[in-house]
Amino acid sequence: MTTLWNNYRYLILRRATQIGLLLLYFGANAWGWTILMGNLSSSLFLNIVPLSDPYAALQMVAAGAILATDIIIGALIITMFYLLIGGRAFCSWVCPINLVTDAAAFLRRKLNIDSISKRQPASRNMRYWVLVLSLIISLMMGVTAFEFISPISMLHRGIIFGLGFGWAAMLIIFLFDLFVLKNGWCGYVCPLGGFYSLVGKFSLIRVHHTMENCTSCMKCKTVCPEQQVLYMIAKESVDVLSGECTNCARCIEVCDDEALGFSIRKLVKNKRTGE
Repeated sequence: MTTLWNNYRYLILRRATQIGLLLLYFGANAWGWTILMGNLSSSLFLNIVPLSDPYAALQMVAAGAILATDIIIGALIITMFYLLIGGRAFCSWVCPINLVTDAAAFLRRKLNIDSISKRQPASRNMRYWVLVLSLIISLMMGVTAFEFISPISMLHRGIIFGLGFGWAAMLIIFLFDLFVLKNGWCGYVCPLGGFYSLVGKFSLIRVHHTMENCTSCMKCKTVCPEQQVLYMIAKESVDVLSGECTNCARCIEVCDDEALGFSIRKLVKNKRTGE
């Protein structure tokens, strides 16, 4: 039982967080709960604290909207949380699409689809181009471009208010990740993931690699949705400083050598001097 918990503890906590948040949002709509009301774009916590998606707020500004005070405050709260603490944790701990993409990745490994096509026919920088393009379109058309077509919003609102197109968005992303591109949506396309990658680059909580314990089994890279962030495996002891790390902790769970673990980010100067 202890081994099972150690191997899946963060996965269990992530699922509990994701499902728990969905339940709170659903409860607010269905039963009038006041713990967490609204949706992922704009919420109210305990009927007092505003929480807003900063990327959606950026699109609104680009579209020419004048933001209400509560939206500005909510966007700042969320930005500061991921900037200082969470990193890109939204993608693996909050976003409902993660449930879909993780299922596709798991099935992809079980079906051994990766062995058929080793080469990924896309660049991970594509998400940043989509991010910039969404802001340009918002500016030119006066609409929140990504929010208008976001499968994240479709699925989240669909679960709360009735799925509708949420089913189609979920199925398309699942099939895309399963048969077309490994970790395709989250790792290559999603501009919200790109936004949090830029913000999360400065967060304090990081995954740390201890080279002395590493046996180069590469189990961590097998399960990591952003394999490029683990470039240091079996090479050097260092924090994973890339903002593209989702802090999902699957690499920590599958490592039998205790070579990976969470740590508070150390100053680069201390890393270089060995202090």
